[in-house]
Parts: sequence; C-alpha cells; structure tokens
Amino acid sequence: MEQEQFNPRTDLSALNEAVNQIRNVLGNIIIGQKQVIDFLIVGLLADGHILIEGVPGVAKTLSAKLLAKSIDAQFSRVQFTPDLMPSDVLGTPIFNTKTGDFEFRKGPIFGNIILVDEINRAPAKTQSALFEVMEERQVTIDGHTYIMDEPFMVLATQNPIEQEGTYRLPEAQLDRFLFKIEVKYPSLEEETAILMAQHTLVNKTLLNEVKPVLSVKQIQEARAIIRNLFVEPKLLEFIAKIVNETRNNSSLYLGASPRASLAIVHSAKAFAAIQNRDFVTPEDIIAVAGPVLAHRILLSPEKEMEGLTTSDIVSQIIKKIEVPR
Repeated sequence: MEQEQFNPRTDLSALNEAVNQIRNVLGNIIIGQKQVIDFLIVGLLADGHILIEGVPGVAKTLSAKLLAKSIDAQFSRVQFTPDLMPSDVLGTPIFNTKTGDFEFRKGPIFGNIILVDEINRAPAKTQSALFEVMEERQVTIDGHTYIMDEPFMVLATQNPIEQEGTYRLPEAQLDRFLFKIEVKYPSLEEETAILMAQHTLVNKTLLNEVKPVLSVKQIQEARAIIRNLFVEPKLLEFIAKIVNETRNNSSLYLGASPRASLAIVHSAKAFAAIQNRDFVTPEDIIAVAGPVLAHRILLSPEKEMEGLTTSDIVSQIIKKIEVPR
C-alpha cells in the first residue's frame, strides 16, 4: 500500500516511523502477506480484536506472535481445545492454607496481546468466557471485577475447512471482532521466496532479532491522535448507507449492526493514519469495509448454495452505492 505524499496537519511522523518498522520486521519474516500485516497494525491502533482465518501452514499464528513481539507489552497464548474450561482462560480462586482465604489466580487472558489459537476448537461454554472481557475489557469472577490493562487485544485464529472437533463461533462473539482477516495461499513467486529463506535459515535468524518498536505509552498516544482524525459528514453517510444496505439485501439473511458502522469509522481512521494522512477518504472506508463486515453478516441459504461468500456480497453492495467525492 503506497503512501500519498503530502504534509498532514496532524504530526503523524512518529507513528508512521513505528508502523514502517513493524511492516519491515513482519515483512522480512512473513513473505507476501502485506495486506494482512497492515490490517493487524490497523486493528492494534483502532483498539480492536482480530480473527485470523486460514488453512494450516499459512503463518496465522506466526503473524500474531510477531506483532506481539514488536510491541513492548505482555504477551500470552491460549491453545483452545475441546476440554478447555472457562477457568483455564480467565483464572480461578485458589484457597491459601496459610491465610485461610481464597486468592484469585489470574489466567492467561490477563495480558496485553492475547493469542487464542484455534478458537473454534473450544465448546460454547469456554468461548463465552471471552464475551465480557472482549467487549468491556474486564473479568467478573465471584462478584469481583478485574479491569484489564491497556492495551488489550485478542488475536484469534481458526481453520475454516476442518469441521470435526470444532464449534462454530456464535454471532455475538463474532461481532466483537473488529476484523476477520482471511490469510490466503502465497503465489508461486512468494512460495519460492519462502523456500529460499528457509533453505538459507534467514527467517530463523531474523525471528530471534525481533525487538519491540512500540511502547504501551506510544500506542495510547497514537490511539488518542487517531480518534481525533477528521471524517467528513458525507463519508459518515457513506458508511451508514453501506451498513444499512446489508439489512435490506435479498442475498443476506442477517445484516450488520450499528457496532459495524462504528467499527468502520474507527478502522478507517487508523487505516488513514498508517498511510500518513490525518483525514479519511472513501478509499479508506472501502478498504476496511470487507474485513469489518464479512463476519457480521449471514448469507441466505440460496446464495450459500450458489457458492457466494459474504465478502462477495460486501463488494457488490459497495459497487451499488455512489462514492462521495
């Protein structure tokens, strides 16, 4: 994604320097996934959670781990399995024999960047443990509320193909993810480059050299700047038209909620910022609309049988609506 050359009114130089460093670090190790890398960065800056979907072996987990390594924050990983209990994720009260009281032992969800690997492998009871913490940034256990430290971001991975031993994510949980990023197979040229890097052990050397380039304070400052970026009223109307069309489209069984509209606004601002712009354009909205909406809408049974995807319908909707200029 090429950056446009002009001088923004808001100073975004420090943010873009850090963003370019993260792009370079991840891009040197993960070959051919530039759009995925940009959306990971946008999700972080827009204060949203991300669902990463792809077949095994396309670097879903590696992408999440590298993003976490490039940030000076606490990282934790949870491998979801069918026998995982909510307490294994959130934590549990433990009886202290010395004091005679129960003490809360925090689970792996208490961190800044949380990788939930294969989120659809855990049953609904365990998946529901993430509802409160993803939306409200807090955990309530035995009447006590524990507030999460900022930043707090859940990066979840899932395999769209395998059905045995998996549990479909409920719509309410899907709606809590800012983006659903689909990681596709590399091209022939990209796969050749991957093989060459592995053959010469370049990637393994680079992986050990990854250092944090963003601090928690810098992330908080960047988010504050991004929240104040300018969006013209006609662009807000453009977003509203896109989301409203999902509710009146004959190809869809379920349309998007107002949370989707807000998600597009927040992510479009962050997308503009990493292009070194302090204002949102229609192209920013179009770029983020797909990953924001694809997991929040449901196809009608007829369109599903035709082999269409939610991304196809989002593209059709955007083409129907006049782009404001």
